[in-house]
Amino acid sequence: MSEPRDEPIIRDKRRIHFDPTKGATPEPASAGSGASSGATASPTEPAGVTGAVGSVEVSQLRTEVAERTADLQRLQAEYANYRKRVDRDRAAVRDFAVAEALTALLPVLDDIGRAREHGELEGGFKQVAESLETTVAKLGLVKFGEPGDPFDPAHHDALMHSYSDDVSEPTAVQILQPGYSYAGRVVRPARVAVAEPTAQLAESETEADDVAPSE
Repeated sequence: MSEPRDEPIIRDKRRIHFDPTKGATPEPASAGSGASSGATASPTEPAGVTGAVGSVEVSQLRTEVAERTADLQRLQAEYANYRKRVDRDRAAVRDFAVAEALTALLPVLDDIGRAREHGELEGGFKQVAESLETTVAKLGLVKFGEPGDPFDPAHHDALMHSYSDDVSEPTAVQILQPGYSYAGRVVRPARVAVAEPTAQLAESETEADDVAPSE
């Protein structure tokens, strides 16, 4: 009977791979053998919690985008209103300056009108006068006031008053000085002689007799 030999006891259950270049190497432990490697699996966050967090972030982003869009629209509206005010103020300043310049030329236009009435508008003076009248008309100066126009206190300044059977309402029967307007605003009212219907004279006399004190 042979005597037992002392042989090494192998407790590592991994299989041995033999590589001619490196020699025998043990097979690496599998991922499932967590007890032999000592590593522990990292906990994972539940899918439901992740989805809830993501929806909250998207909602916040949408709210911020809506607020920024509203701010931008408000700024655009304010800027548009500002531009309108600036343009309106510029137009008002321009109209005022032009009106002032045209007002200074009214006495010259009056002299031209009187010269035309007396037949003195001839030669070179006539050409200069007509050129000036054309220029002020292009700038927007409008002449008004003709005999027979209904009397309008906003456009006429009555310097003379009378009664006539030829009119049915207060009428400018004579233009003593023409009026002018610019940009829809009266620069100077027309100075006129006004005639009222004779019937109004009789009515006014009757009213005066009624209120006269008796002796």
